[in-house]
Amino acid sequence: MGEFNEKKATYSTVCLKYLLFCYNCCFWLAGLAVMAVGVWTLALKSDYISLLASGTYLATAYILVVAGVVVMVTGVLGCCATFKERRNLLRLYFMLLLLIFLLEVIAGILAYVYYQQLNAELKDSLKGTMTMQYRQAGHEGVTSAVDKLQQEFHCCGSNNSQDWRESVWIRSGEAEGRVVPDSCCKTVVPNCGQRDHASNIYKVEGGCITKLETFIQEHLKVIGAVGIGIACVQVFGMFFTCCLYRSLKLEHY
Repeated sequence: MGEFNEKKATYSTVCLKYLLFCYNCCFWLAGLAVMAVGVWTLALKSDYISLLASGTYLATAYILVVAGVVVMVTGVLGCCATFKERRNLLRLYFMLLLLIFLLEVIAGILAYVYYQQLNAELKDSLKGTMTMQYRQAGHEGVTSAVDKLQQEFHCCGSNNSQDWRESVWIRSGEAEGRVVPDSCCKTVVPNCGQRDHASNIYKVEGGCITKLETFIQEHLKVIGAVGIGIACVQVFGMFFTCCLYRSLKLEHY
């Protein structure tokens, strides 16, 4: 009877080892995907970060990058811990899984909270950022972001084209008689911003606030879904790790 139980325990351990190995392979790929989403947000979708008052959007992307790197390292450690049957490595592996779980939950929660606050933030800050910093020394990033925003989303001004009347740059002689930036124009040519007419510039209801809000919210959905989704997968990894840890005998030194 004792021999039967020992064989059964050995078989259970082998099954758990292969389950955990398969999990680690998928986990490593998931880490690559998480890091890719973070890098994608930072490298390709960060043009408008300079227009945001808070750093929450940027923070969620950085958290995903860090979590992705840790996931990939942890996946390798998990394979070593599984096949070497070292309980100390399994303990470390479990702690790293827990750390990643917390990081991804934090990223998901930040994305959700910021999603709810985004409209109020843009209404409070976007107009001031555009009118006070556009074409001003030291704010080249804002100028580039505003021009790209207006051209890419076919909008003009924070709420409407009239917002530009309060612009520091428009009121200065440097504007050369423009009433809106040239990036407001449907066809951009030098000094086209001198004519504020619907046939010449974009006059979209809701202005650029609505366009930018929609754009960022779509990316926050991706960040939140990836963070929470991978965090849920972590639960299975921690469960398998605990099962294998309990099934192993104490280490022999």
